[in-house]
Amino acid sequence: MLDPAAPQLVVNARTLLFSWLPADPDAVAALVPAGLRPRPDRQVFLCQYVVDDETQTSGFGAYSLTFLGVSLADMGPPDGGTPGGWWTHYLASSPRVRQYASARGAPATSGETLLDVRGGRLAAETWADGRPLIQVTAGVGHTGTEAHSGHHRYLTARDGELIVADYPYVAEPVSPFEVESVEFLAPEHPVYALRPANPLQVCWGFYSPRVSFAYPARPNALDEPLPGGDPVAAAHQVPARRARSGLPSGS
Repeated sequence: MLDPAAPQLVVNARTLLFSWLPADPDAVAALVPAGLRPRPDRQVFLCQYVVDDETQTSGFGAYSLTFLGVSLADMGPPDGGTPGGWWTHYLASSPRVRQYASARGAPATSGETLLDVRGGRLAAETWADGRPLIQVTAGVGHTGTEAHSGHHRYLTARDGELIVADYPYVAEPVSPFEVESVEFLAPEHPVYALRPANPLQVCWGFYSPRVSFAYPARPNALDEPLPGGDPVAAAHQVPARRARSGLPSGS
């Protein structure tokens, strides 16, 4: 088992990341634990990515992953960019990745993610328990000379304690990029609560055939200052211990 306190590096993952407004804002808000606040628009985010070869990681090996959750108010990373997010679901194909992520508070379960680009059209699927859960189609172009970089902030819970970590990334997005459809195919599955509104309202996102990122060393409890004395975590004044279980409802 990998040491959950050790950092891990992933390079050149094929990655789709975007967000939308949900069909059931109240159901989305109910997935956020006490002490955290969803954005007023109840924005939901989804990331589907594939690491094709073990040489692209420092210890994970090849794997695929889908994670999604709820964007949070007043919890962005120090360099701005996308809102911080509470992970509600984390479906990984690799037992090694699931063990590592679970030890860091992620709600990790088994799942497989497939990404296929043909003729300028991206098809992305997330499977679990032998059935498709999520299908996304998008129109995609080619990478150019532009690169995006920064941090994504995600929150989890471990032993009843809220945990926050900033994940550095560098991405080479394609242009043009347009999400065409998002389908949630299993109404009985807990992930269905995050389905998008109809018509689909995408807030932000990108597809890139080359995204590199890191899981940082030891995540911080939310009431600890982050490295550099990050003011967001300190000012948010959320108790580290929650009165509810360490997993979001429905997981």
